[in-house]
Formats: sequence, structure tokens, C-alpha cells
Amino acid sequence: MDNSILDQLSIYNDSKIVFLICDGISGLRMGDRPGTEMQMASLPNLDELAKVSVCGLLDPILPGVTPGSGPAHFGLFGYDPIQYNIGRGVLSAAGVGFELTDRDLAARVNFCTVDPEGKVTDRRAGRIASELGVRLCQKIIDKVKVPAGYEFFFQPEKEHRAVLVLRGDNLQDALQETDSQQVGVPPLPLDPIAQEAEHTATLLKDILSQVREILADEHPANMILLRGFAKHRKYPSLQDRFKLRSLAIANYPMYRGIASLLGMDLNPVTPDIPTQIDALETKFSEYDFFFIHIKYPDARGEDGDFDGKIKILEEVDQIVPRI
Repeated sequence: MDNSILDQLSIYNDSKIVFLICDGISGLRMGDRPGTEMQMASLPNLDELAKVSVCGLLDPILPGVTPGSGPAHFGLFGYDPIQYNIGRGVLSAAGVGFELTDRDLAARVNFCTVDPEGKVTDRRAGRIASELGVRLCQKIIDKVKVPAGYEFFFQPEKEHRAVLVLRGDNLQDALQETDSQQVGVPPLPLDPIAQEAEHTATLLKDILSQVREILADEHPANMILLRGFAKHRKYPSLQDRFKLRSLAIANYPMYRGIASLLGMDLNPVTPDIPTQIDALETKFSEYDFFFIHIKYPDARGEDGDFDGKIKILEEVDQIVPRI
């Protein structure tokens, strides 16, 4: 359905929507395990919920398209992810509260580990502690130099994640990402995808060269990978489109960024899953729509922690009655 028709049909009412996203809930069998994490976990509450629910598969974009987190969430929130295309750099910047301008180009950063030959051995640098990420970001900010007329920002996000922002006139985002999403190979070259992005690519290549020198004496985070180059744009809010007063109870910066871009209020970061539900209980009378994002299953899955993911899924199951 066309987005404009949805906007016209929305009306104010007294209903409440709790949108619980258990990120990375699906999985695959590993080794000699007889099933996936979902199949092996004890999930009595989710099982009972499924029995009385409408269940099915959803293609957030189009059949056959495997989306990133940004476009997928835009689709889940009722925004055409092709019309409202979003880059991960902008999401990351919004997630850390960086105020982007029309002159900014943002990119999502992974601190990574490279060997003496320049090949990536760990795309996440062992998921370094957030405190180390803060120190490395400050080290880069202190030492990177950019030409006159440009400004350079480099802010920590969480663990191995950070945000790079280059500010200046006529910057373009038609750039190849340097993360091949593989190990054992060098980072991809930061090449322009369109001719008008050649100057931007040259600026960023020089910055990457400087960062390699700055991090040469660090371990395990001795290089960075850049993803999701994006320019800033404005988006209509959930309040304007769907008449929903919305609260995001999300702890991971990128999802807080998505929520912020769509006009949701942000609940303060909480330490764990039970305190996320505490926030739902506390704020339930104040909002119509609650976006609760639980990142932990996805993180366990990325790390191949099969048993850890089962434990998290069971913890999620235990909070379903509270919701």
C-alpha cells in the first residue's frame, strides 16, 4: 500500500502497541546439535503466545532482498525502505546523538584487527571494551589532519563500533565500503562508485592512511573498516504519519538512532532486559507505541555463542508475561 494512503487512514485512538524486536532470534544448527537455538531453548511463554497469534514470515523490503538493520526497521515501522533509503552512517550518528548537518557525510566504523600483511583477521577486534573504543577514538581525533575547509569528527558508539563524520561542501556518499565482511583478505579499496564522488574518496583515503599509522602500535584494534556512507535527510515522524506517541526502549546506539530519526522519544539506556520491561511499566500510560529492541541474541549469534544465545532467548521468554 502506498505510504500516503496509510497516512490518510491513521486516526487517534486509545490502543496500545508493544513492538518487541528480539534481534537475531533465528539461527542454524551448529556441529552435532540436534536443532537451532530456538528449537533447543525452553520457551513456554512464547510457545503459548504463538498458539493464539497470527504467525508468518515477513519480507521487510522485497522477496529475495536481504536488508541491513536500517532499511529492515524502516520497513517494520511502515516506511517504504526504498523511498526512505537510509545509510548506516546516519543511523550511527543519530544513535550517539551527533547533530548532522546538510554538509556532513557519515560512515559507520568497525575497529578491526589486521595482520602484518594488512589482511583482516578479526572484523570486530575481539569486541573491544567500550572504554578502549573511547580512548582510540580520541587518539584518532587528536592526530588526523584534514584540508582547510573540512572538519573531521570521530565518536565512539559501543564496543568496536564508532562513527566517522566528514564535514564540508559537495561531499558525496557514492563510495565503496571497505568492509568485505570476510577475514583473511585486506580491506576493500575506498573507491568512488560515481564520478562525482572521486574527490570525497580521495579525502577519505588520506584519512584511512593516517588512521593506519595512528593505530599501528595498538592491538587488537589496529585498523578500521568503513560501512554505510550516507548523507543526512529528514524523515516524517510516527506522530505525523500514524498519530502515535512513541517511546523507544532500545539500548544499542544504532536502534536508538533509527528511533530518533523517526521522532520517537528515547528511554534512558538500561542495563539489562528486565529493566527494559521496568521502563515499559513505568511509561505505559504516557505513550501509544513502544519499540522494545533486544540486541543480545544477535550479538551471541554473531559470536557463535550457541549456549549463550539459548540462555538469552530463555530470558526473553520469561519477561513475556510481564509484557
